[in-house]
Amino acid sequence: MAPIKVETYVVGSVQTNCYFAINEQTRETLIIDPGASAGRLAERLTEQQLKPEAILLTHGHFDHAGGAAELAAHFGIKVYAHERERETLDTPSLNLSGWGGGAESYHVDEFFSDEQEIDLAGFHIRVLHTPGHTEGGCCYYFPYQNILFSGDTLFHMSVGRTDFPKGSMSAIVRSIREKILPLPENTRVYPGHNDETTVGTERMYNPYL
Repeated sequence: MAPIKVETYVVGSVQTNCYFAINEQTRETLIIDPGASAGRLAERLTEQQLKPEAILLTHGHFDHAGGAAELAAHFGIKVYAHERERETLDTPSLNLSGWGGGAESYHVDEFFSDEQEIDLAGFHIRVLHTPGHTEGGCCYYFPYQNILFSGDTLFHMSVGRTDFPKGSMSAIVRSIREKILPLPENTRVYPGHNDETTVGTERMYNPYL
């Protein structure tokens, strides 16, 4: 089992958590949700002599996807997302890129399907489709490290906003109940904003659930 180190970088105008999932044996690194500050993130990766392997997007909103293309081009790596998120990534009114100052589409190289199991950077990962915040939002579960990157689906004592286009409160609650709460209670959850939590904490105390 590859030992993992998770580093958090808060980027952009809405304080998005970008994560580096670092394989401590090989220095291979996955970058989750580089929403902004691509240059600064590239510097951090280079300074630490990390080896970027891929960019994983939990969803297509500008504050999570905005820096992905520049970072991918800099290191010659691919960007991945869930297949149901194509429309959000492509459409400025859905990816909210107008908030950031200009209408943009976001490129993704490869798309995952629900419950697909992948191996990247020495980690085994399960892709969990968790619609509700967006139509193709997903979480990345690392079963051997007992870690979940939850994007804007599940937060500490809260859930993602559902008042954006194609959002649904009933869908996000169902996603969390069906896909996240069955995970082991000591699973560490790294959300798209604010502080980390655990599945057990949210199962017991989250007022939305």
